[in-house]
Amino acid sequence: MLFFGLLVGLPLLLVVVGSQALALFEAFYRSGSLVFGGGHVILPLLHTTVVAPGWVSENAFLAGYGAAQAVPGPLFTFAAYLGAVMRLPPSGWLGATIALVAISLPAFLLIWGTLPFWDDLRSSVGFRRALSGTNAAVVGILLAALYTPIWTGAITAPVDLAIALAALALLTRAKAPPILVVTFAAVAAQVASMALG
Repeated sequence: MLFFGLLVGLPLLLVVVGSQALALFEAFYRSGSLVFGGGHVILPLLHTTVVAPGWVSENAFLAGYGAAQAVPGPLFTFAAYLGAVMRLPPSGWLGATIALVAISLPAFLLIWGTLPFWDDLRSSVGFRRALSGTNAAVVGILLAALYTPIWTGAITAPVDLAIALAALALLTRAKAPPILVVTFAAVAAQVASMALG
């Protein structure tokens, strides 16, 4: 009840209060409520939520997303990063804390709320079928998230495609650690940017 109460109540409260801190909390709570199958599925939603109103620049969004992929829990790291780099207050450590708590809270509420019923849900044929269908839909959402904003925002020239393909090869063929792949991509993009001037 609390999960759905906040999901519906926070936007209504925002209309009455109009606080930027509440707007930040509501945006990240809503995003956290829609995560299924990994944080990448809400990437377009986060992009629309923070870039479109000018809270975070496009370049800062893409740079943070790329850097967050090198650490465990990239969605939570990315949310904290976005809260920290907000152009409007609260930003910094307070914005990071608000975004991190807000994006994490829905999962905690759902786990806490469904735990007493988990055995019944696991044995329900209808629930398992719904879960299978949702998992299949997530594949399409992940492809859409790869295209927009990642492909459309980061791949703007042939050199960008070459760097992305080299990073993919390092991950899949060479089994390089993600932190090294992210570092390689950042350095390669910087060198390419300076060379192309």
